[in-house]
Amino acid sequence: MSYEQILFEIEGAVARITLNRPKAANGLDMQMARELMYAALECDERPEVRAVVLTGAGKMFCAGGDLKSFAAYGDEISTRLKEITTYLHAATSRFARMDAPLITAVNGMAAGAGMSLAVAGDLVLAGESAKFTMAYTAAGLSPDGSSSFYLPRLIGMRKTQELMLTNRRLSAAEALEWGMVSRVVPDAELADQSMELARELAQGATLAYGTVKKLLLTSFNESLETQMELEARGIAASGRSEDGREGITAFLEKRAPRFQGR
Repeated sequence: MSYEQILFEIEGAVARITLNRPKAANGLDMQMARELMYAALECDERPEVRAVVLTGAGKMFCAGGDLKSFAAYGDEISTRLKEITTYLHAATSRFARMDAPLITAVNGMAAGAGMSLAVAGDLVLAGESAKFTMAYTAAGLSPDGSSSFYLPRLIGMRKTQELMLTNRRLSAAEALEWGMVSRVVPDAELADQSMELARELAQGATLAYGTVKKLLLTSFNESLETQMELEARGIAASGRSEDGREGITAFLEKRAPRFQGR
């Protein structure tokens, strides 16, 4: 895939995806959504990728959907928005179900679909100047990009209703207090700290990470017994994997494990 609106780089075992339309506030249009989907597929399919960082170029993470491009669709806007969300949602689904953890490094504003992308990370690092707002209803639109799934689970229904109906803007510190982000770091350290965390995770037990992600996706939907059965199957599969055997052996030998992601 030849990328024009995102940057896709692999450094060792870490893939770095950068939304790269800084002059348009990294607004999400058809092409960017399509490229993001292909990048997510690459991350999911390439075995050497064991952690992923998603960030934005310039001063903003992502200001949401590119409303200028939306307006140009005219009477076809409904069809075109369905197409854009097809790509965006495919990307989000792949990120959620791939074994590699997704770290979102939020620089500046994350609005609309940008906020949806930001909070969908497995770990969310926000620069001190980061800001979060849903923004959709201010443009007469409703949320997409998984925010109606993740936000109620992260912060509860009442706070989600407030964000989606009033478009309240949260600072990075408020987002941390509300439970939307994992940590807040100095702006100048965001890129380095996100990559450092990704490299650390990339040395870990990738298949076990994938099992954790799958279990957490179902934890609000399954009965206790079904969820425990999924846990039992997950730990059994982990135990017979090379990483599981290495982890147990390393513990008994009192040394650091050398995980291979298998």
